[in-house]
Amino acid sequence: MALTKIKTSRKREHLLESLSPFQLKDNLISLAQDESRKAATVMLNAGRGNPNWVATTPREAFFTLGLFGIEECRRVMDNAEGLAGIPDKKGIAKRFEKFLSINKTAPGIDLLQKAYKYGLKQHGYDADAWVHELAESVIGDQYPEPDRMLSHMEPIVHDYIIQEMCNNEPPAGKYDLFAVEGGTAAMCYIFDSLMQNFLIKKGDKIALMVPVFTPYIEIPELERYSFDVVEIKSNTMNKDGRHTWQYPDSELEKLKDPSIRILFAVNPSNPPSSAIHPDSLKKIIKIVKKDNPGLMVVTDDVYGTFVPGFKSLMAAIPYNTIGVYSFSKYFGCTGWRLGVIAIHQKNMFDDNIRRLPAPATKALNKRYGSITLDPQRLKFIDRMVADSRQVALNHTAGLSLPQQTQMMLFAAFALLDTKNKYKTLTQVLVQKRLKLLWDELEIPLVKDPLNAGYYSEIDIQVWAEKVYGDKFFRWLQQHFEPVDILFRLAEKTGVVLLNGGGFDGPEWSVRVSLANLPTASYSVIGKRITEIMREYASVWKSNGTLKK
Repeated sequence: MALTKIKTSRKREHLLESLSPFQLKDNLISLAQDESRKAATVMLNAGRGNPNWVATTPREAFFTLGLFGIEECRRVMDNAEGLAGIPDKKGIAKRFEKFLSINKTAPGIDLLQKAYKYGLKQHGYDADAWVHELAESVIGDQYPEPDRMLSHMEPIVHDYIIQEMCNNEPPAGKYDLFAVEGGTAAMCYIFDSLMQNFLIKKGDKIALMVPVFTPYIEIPELERYSFDVVEIKSNTMNKDGRHTWQYPDSELEKLKDPSIRILFAVNPSNPPSSAIHPDSLKKIIKIVKKDNPGLMVVTDDVYGTFVPGFKSLMAAIPYNTIGVYSFSKYFGCTGWRLGVIAIHQKNMFDDNIRRLPAPATKALNKRYGSITLDPQRLKFIDRMVADSRQVALNHTAGLSLPQQTQMMLFAAFALLDTKNKYKTLTQVLVQKRLKLLWDELEIPLVKDPLNAGYYSEIDIQVWAEKVYGDKFFRWLQQHFEPVDILFRLAEKTGVVLLNGGGFDGPEWSVRVSLANLPTASYSVIGKRITEIMREYASVWKSNGTLKK
């Protein structure tokens, strides 16, 4: 029996493996589309992490707030041709309360009412100032002021970050937040400002917890950075020889090396989707305090809300850590581009800048001297804001006002959902999809409370050895490239997955996104993977010879 032929050759597959998984995906999509047209099947692209759900209530509140904003503009000046004024602060809170009263059945009105009262009660906002910021922000008629984040929006988003990233157990003190255009912008700004402020330099040694989102692998390799990367591998296995996707002490102990300047982590991980175990968090804390107190940490925690009781490194070692959070996955808003960078007000980044040698201090004073009379006192996070606009455009920096408004409404929605109804729905949804996928595979799912379930990484080597034995996997290695299964899935079944090796995971692994397809699709994907693996096995069992 011969394997069904596919268009790609082993040589071409080997060349394509050098691409980022997200570029390789384009080749797979093309093959899957051909299969879908030919066989009248539906292409199932489980390569993207964009969720296929949205949070409706905060969006409804945004659009209803927009109506109030327009009313306030027309109240000041109203021209039949569509020209209006801008919101007037005097008495605006009373007018907003009237608007809320008159429009009791409007979509999202209940959230607007509660968010308004939350600001007054929890943070003691001046009512007119609070509502005026809401009205101007939803209309977007001004530059952001303050440019880092609006003064009434930041405390509410701060509350959300404390709730979701710190499990409501924050360290003493507060975090400064920088509202940014999603997690991708945060990555760019952080890498850039660390370099601009001499906190890291070209060729420095950094640590990367892997597997990881591919830009964290690719950016350090750019000529501008050329970092010496030390991988911290989540290669633990349980007694059954299955991945737990945790970091053994032997890997974490690499962080004791004081020449490692900075640690980058995605937590929960991508693609294994596993949160760092509490014991590993304790180990990292101990290493930082005892062996490497100068270690800087950047943690990207976009999937944290999918793990009950999640606690970030930004809560565990706040002095050393820059936290990154994106609203995109949890609220289904990748198109809004909403994220925040969080740095504790007592942090090593500011302290390290103060300790720089005189030549570096002089250079930085010149760099930031156009925006402040005392550049030496400028916080690192505010330097990041300026760097995001090449310093000279600092006066127009900051995330757009409508984006900040929608961000605040997402945050308020989660804060006011005291029974966690929305969170439970999202967690149950991805876990259901995870189960449907693995129910169709020939090895059971490893149950783990730290598994976010947003992605699933399937190690084909483990699968092959568990089901058919070591000899079968050695045969696979001899005759195929690790990505061969991806091309067969795409061309023969219309299923698109990503290669786990591209995330610095096991070479013979594939990543399935559990977020972006209808729930029933994941049973189909599991079946298709199993079919392809059985096709390989049938050839191996017959005589192990491939037909030319």
